[in-house]
Amino acid sequence: MSILTVENVTHGFGARAILEEASFRLLKGEHVGLVGANGEGKSSFLDIITGKLTPDRGKVEWSNRVTVGYLDQRTALTKGKSIREVLREAFQGMYDLEAEMFQIYEQMSEASEAKVAGMMEDVGEIQSILESNSFYILEAKIEEIAGGLGLADIGLDKDVADLSGGQRTKVLLTKLLLQNPSILILDEPTNYLDFEHIEWLKKYLKNYENAFILVSHDVPFLNEVVNVIYHVENAVLTRYTGNYEEFMQLHELKKNQNLKAFEKQQKEVERLEDFIAKNKARFSTTGRAKSRQKQLDKMDILEKPRVKTKPVFKFTEARTPGRIIFEAVDLVLGYEEPLTKPLNVILERNQKIAIRGVNGLGKSTLLKTLLGMIKPYAGTVSLGENIYPGYFEQESMEHNSNTAMEEIWNEYPGLGNGEVRQALAKCGLTNEHITSQMMVLSGGENAKVRLCKLILKDVNWLVLDEPTNHLDVDAKAELKKALKAFKGTVVLVSHDPDFYQDWVTDVWNVEDWTTRIV
Repeated sequence: MSILTVENVTHGFGARAILEEASFRLLKGEHVGLVGANGEGKSSFLDIITGKLTPDRGKVEWSNRVTVGYLDQRTALTKGKSIREVLREAFQGMYDLEAEMFQIYEQMSEASEAKVAGMMEDVGEIQSILESNSFYILEAKIEEIAGGLGLADIGLDKDVADLSGGQRTKVLLTKLLLQNPSILILDEPTNYLDFEHIEWLKKYLKNYENAFILVSHDVPFLNEVVNVIYHVENAVLTRYTGNYEEFMQLHELKKNQNLKAFEKQQKEVERLEDFIAKNKARFSTTGRAKSRQKQLDKMDILEKPRVKTKPVFKFTEARTPGRIIFEAVDLVLGYEEPLTKPLNVILERNQKIAIRGVNGLGKSTLLKTLLGMIKPYAGTVSLGENIYPGYFEQESMEHNSNTAMEEIWNEYPGLGNGEVRQALAKCGLTNEHITSQMMVLSGGENAKVRLCKLILKDVNWLVLDEPTNHLDVDAKAELKKALKAFKGTVVLVSHDPDFYQDWVTDVWNVEDWTTRIV
């Protein structure tokens, strides 16, 4: 049974087509992966099916009595509320029923005997609803799922306003899983999750009885949890049965078949046109030439398969630094309170370090402290000689009204128009992207612009905070290749061992340094 049906949906922004005659169906219990390159319209499709965006044409139909849960990382969390209070909101309807039940009990003392009988009936009905929905073990359920995603380690009484980006995602995801909707819609849920909690979510989704739609560029994660793939490319949505690896094999086969069919037809068109040109003027063969022309006119001309522009990343290397990149002596990270024990670490030239560990223990704080952007809580950091750092910050600029071109020009005013366009094109951005504002670009397109700024800079020490968040599969592979080829020093924060484990020289785990219980 189809619980969601999308028929012939067409949508675009200005001259840019996002979806053309797209059709989609979601069956009960299906685990769907929605995949495609950055900027192909995956998030727009989710906005259309959830009613946040009205398509130009087409129809979206949900079956009756379906509950939809959407993980939207743009959702605001109210300052002053604890994590526990936000998670309890998942069951607000049941807490309201409980409050109504207590109110009826209070009113009973002043009610007539006839009214009390009716009130008792109402209370019994409410009690039955609460019990059938396991209301009296909700707190245990909250503790269980919050523990699985690492919120118990943070502390459920912590104010949500004090959370990092990764911790915030965990709260939103935990609340969504507690609601247990008929359909889960998850837009890149692993972006800010630690490795351990990605593994927990993987197991949870594999055993999830209801349907879900998942947008992700995390191939190992997709392979484990989905059984259907919808691929969006050049505004066309195509369904494949199987996991991501099986989709890639079928997609490659289809691409090759389309290319061969196009090339075969082109040869046939050339042959017919050549015959017509040579024979239409000769009286004896003009009939055959007209016959060939009719054949050509009736032919359904195939469009040449469009090849998506793949990014090419290459970091510009500055002069060789001294042997020591930095030395930390009794370094304590933190703001109002310490996050770590005193650290004594030295980073030497050409080392490539991955920093891992659960969210909230100071990974981003460490990078900013090493770069001198914030002061240490205690201790010192000394940089070596001839250090030229390049920093990629985790958070994107949501309210940035600069176009992609202006973003580059502001940092490199000496570059010409053609040089800026060429640099952005190398990073996989089209003319349409580079004239768009940063805040309307997709997360992956935004990241490519910021990587472009970094590539144009002479650096001998790359400091990267979760650079693969939002990047599509091709861009991640190209970034990995560029970092392996870079002859300088790298310090990388990442939750993705598949991305870094075959090229880093060492892994630093902040869980070994923290003063907190992990």
